Amino acid sequence: MTVLAPQAREEHQFLSLHVIETLIAVLPVRDENGRPKSIPFGGEERHMVTAQSRRRAERTHSRTRAGAGDGPLAAYTMGMRTREWALLTAAALKERGWTDPDEALTTAKAVLEGVGLKFGDRERTRHLTKVLLFAPEDAGEKIAKVIDEDREAIQSWVGEYERAKAAANAPRGKRRGVRKTAEAPESAETDAADTASAPGGSGAGAEAPPEGGADKLPKLPKEVRAGVLAALAPAEAIDIALYGRFLAEIADSPNVDGAVQSGAAFTVHAAEEVDDFYSAADDAKLRRKANALDYLDAVDDGGAGMTGYQSLISGTFYRHAALDRQQLRVNLALGGMAPGRVETAARAAEQEFVEAFVNAVPAAKKNTTASTGSLPKLVLAFDGKRPFNYAAVFERPVDEGREGPASLVAVRRLLKQHRLVTRKRADIARGHVLTYDVDVEDLLTVMRDGGELVAVPVDDVRELTGDVRELTGGVRQLTEGVRELTGDAQELTGA
Repeated sequence: MTVLAPQAREEHQFLSLHVIETLIAVLPVRDENGRPKSIPFGGEERHMVTAQSRRRAERTHSRTRAGAGDGPLAAYTMGMRTREWALLTAAALKERGWTDPDEALTTAKAVLEGVGLKFGDRERTRHLTKVLLFAPEDAGEKIAKVIDEDREAIQSWVGEYERAKAAANAPRGKRRGVRKTAEAPESAETDAADTASAPGGSGAGAEAPPEGGADKLPKLPKEVRAGVLAALAPAEAIDIALYGRFLAEIADSPNVDGAVQSGAAFTVHAAEEVDDFYSAADDAKLRRKANALDYLDAVDDGGAGMTGYQSLISGTFYRHAALDRQQLRVNLALGGMAPGRVETAARAAEQEFVEAFVNAVPAAKKNTTASTGSLPKLVLAFDGKRPFNYAAVFERPVDEGREGPASLVAVRRLLKQHRLVTRKRADIARGHVLTYDVDVEDLLTVMRDGGELVAVPVDDVRELTGDVRELTGGVRQLTEGVRELTGDAQELTGA
């Protein structure tokens, strides 16, 4: 069956978002040494907040709002990225009356291995998948439902599967002299999941199972495999449709090309960081010192309980993201959403994405820096046939000593760049601007009165994308020969 979904009009396909924001004494993201991240640009080192940290902040911001029943996505499912799907499935099986927790966990792991997932090698990771899997947050419950509905057949398969694994591993373990115990039946280098999902089988003298040996392990029944893949499919998890997902371990997994493009945020000026010295008091010592009866006792309890340094940065940042409205609708349709719901869901997803882009802040050191209370100096949003990134306008670092406050200089540069591009290209709209800063508000008034401001000022995040009723056209065929994911489970997996 051919999948149909609403099509965003070509001139409105991409929504480009741009922000100028100032952060003071923060550390939103760190490198492996605990230092602020930076990037060279325009002959100077700039502070950088990576795209992945921004995307996570936006995604978790939206998920928290939806979970609390707030915002346009309150009625939709959201995704969860974790390695604990076997544990979540086992917990859901116990809710369904599986009284033996070991049986529930063994079954959940075997079924997930049966679709191609691998588990950790060490004791603390043996129940965790080797990769993070981004799936609908109710996927564990759905997998448990698939298992429970065909419990006897799956238990029989699990028993056969576990015996085959043990037989496949035994010759290798004995030959290498691995001492096996009840707590650690596999070697330190590999585990049963690695053997089960390796491309080959097991054989004497082989570090990994030889070619063709994987066929010795019984395959998960087709209908069960189809049900598990359907549970892992994006379905109505809006954030998966927005940010995408790639899962290489399952060859026929429903991967998703993200509809959101995110750039790293960077300072518009040269970077400077401060090593902030701190000391922590020992309350017990201070109490004894306050009650000391003589000088020597007071000296003994002098000094801080702990001292150290932490890196902090301040600066005005530019950041950019773009939303492909057409890809978003494709993802929702191919994920299994009913065709009649795709357009409403896409509009809700766009509204929430813009809200999160404006308001979400990475939460690192939020309690000691209050960084998550920050608001942007300026937000610029506009439509186009393609995304537009204005990062290059800040190649020349702002010189505050000569040009004035970095945020005001950056706002003026950004808006002048937008005016230039809209004058020279027909594939871009004027767009809207929003500010939460009094100085920027005054600057916008001056630029508007002087004819320099082409974007329309607004007072609410929801107004940044204009009238969403004008953003979409009718329905057209998106893909040829793609079978609808909400149909027969056999068609879902190509089984």
